[in-house]
Amino acid sequence: MNAALGATLVAESTLTDRYQTTVPDPIRRVLNLGKRDKIRFSLQPDGRVTVERVTPDDGSDDPVLDAFLGFLSRDVEQHPERLRAFDSALRERIAGLVGEAVVDLDAPLSPDEE
Repeated sequence: MNAALGATLVAESTLTDRYQTTVPDPIRRVLNLGKRDKIRFSLQPDGRVTVERVTPDDGSDDPVLDAFLGFLSRDVEQHPERLRAFDSALRERIAGLVGEAVVDLDAPLSPDEE
């Protein structure tokens, strides 16, 4: 129970044939859930299940990047008219900024990751 609520909030959802469900709107609002957010289910010894929002402090690789990607996702969703294809001028500008840098996307970022 959330102390801010002052009462237990109860909401129901139905499982699909693929065992998927939708988190009911009142629960999404209380947990401040958005699309692509993660939730954690915890089974208690008495058989009850709790659901909580997984926050970046709970082990996200990069909370700043997660927040930025969430912002981009919401912005694209809300304003698809802002999307533009790369034109040749932008492609040349990016190439000029990168120069001759070689990027290996599979290489570890630090010796600890090897």
